[in-house]
Amino acid sequence: MTEAQRDEWRRPGPTAEQRRIDLWIGLAVTGLALVSLTLARSTGAFLLGPPPSGPEQLFWTVAVTLPLVGRRRWPAATLLVVAVAFIAAQARSAPESQFSSWALFCALYTTGAWGRDHQVARRLRIGVIATMLAWLGVYYAVTIDHIPPGAFDDAVGPVPPVLAAMVNGVLVNVLVFGFAYFFGETAWVAARREHELREQATELRRSQAEGRERAVLGERVRIARELHDVVAHHVSVMGVQASACRRVFDRDQDLARTALAAIEQSARTAVDELRRMLGVLRASGDSDVARPAPGDVARIGELVERARAAGLTATLGVYGEPVALPESVSQAAYRVTQEAVTNTLKHAGADLLDVRVRYLAREVEVDVTDDGRAGGRADIPGLGLIGMRERVTAHDGELEAGPRAGGGWRVRARFPLADPAIGRQRDTGDGRSLTAGAGRSS
Repeated sequence: MTEAQRDEWRRPGPTAEQRRIDLWIGLAVTGLALVSLTLARSTGAFLLGPPPSGPEQLFWTVAVTLPLVGRRRWPAATLLVVAVAFIAAQARSAPESQFSSWALFCALYTTGAWGRDHQVARRLRIGVIATMLAWLGVYYAVTIDHIPPGAFDDAVGPVPPVLAAMVNGVLVNVLVFGFAYFFGETAWVAARREHELREQATELRRSQAEGRERAVLGERVRIARELHDVVAHHVSVMGVQASACRRVFDRDQDLARTALAAIEQSARTAVDELRRMLGVLRASGDSDVARPAPGDVARIGELVERARAAGLTATLGVYGEPVALPESVSQAAYRVTQEAVTNTLKHAGADLLDVRVRYLAREVEVDVTDDGRAGGRADIPGLGLIGMRERVTAHDGELEAGPRAGGGWRVRARFPLADPAIGRQRDTGDGRSLTAGAGRSS
């Protein structure tokens, strides 16, 4: 908040619950003021002089205290009504003064704490305080000639008794009004700071949401670039196969048929990868995210070796019959494993790392577990789990990431395979090789 914004800030009005509280407080103070009036009349302690009639005493007591029921809803109006009624009640020598003084203090405080326009509230409070002190001076000027003889016969101090009484009254009033002004100002500043903190918290949450969105966007573009390379690879393979088919079509129809089947498989795979690429680009835009180094399932062993070099007891297990995977699936499986191993090294404090690759009937699964700390890792900043989820979702797979029941952390990603029996490169027998599948061998 700038200084101009601070000056223009308006404190929101009270809630319905706060208005109900003010209602009960105003009624309670009015009731106590009436009790105080009854006690004052019973003791005959009429300090301001001969009192007015009983009904008028009741009127002034209620007029000073009852406006507190709307003190936070209409703070300025409440202060004006209470101040005018307070002066009028004293001018009429109403005997109740204890709760009336408290009501004035409360109205001054509330105007400072809840005034809609703080500059107007400040001027109003200063004006009321100045008026009260002026009224005190008028009261002293009027009553000084009516002090009974012998009222100060027991006075022994060095200050003249009349002067001492006047100074004491002024000091007490200045202290009371000063506290009311100070506490009201403090409450208003505290409310403004609370508002600023809420605004900052909202801005922080917005920035975090934008950061997460940028992370997802960058990761989608990263994945799309990799898939673009895969599609380009398959299109290139189709061109090579078509050229080979044209050359051998007349003399070796079996070999030409094999090449045509490879072209068909590459075309299907390229279309599938293109669909995935368009899917991840659907919500993305331009980005300058750096292009990652290539990776596939065959390089997972390198990740395990790096984990061993970092001091972990790391193992790698491959289960099932390895098949050649679509290149984008192989890259995605490698990236998920790479991120999981990196998180283990950076955040887990683990001793054991177990990486498993499972070739299932129509799926391939990578499973990374460790024995480190599980707490807080789901909130690791950066691409992390966001990148894993985006990669798995791009291939219609499933991702499981979270603490294990026996301790540690697990990341398991499963990728479906449209055709798990993708062929490998085969030799034609005459020095030429025809790629029967689009993927690399794992």
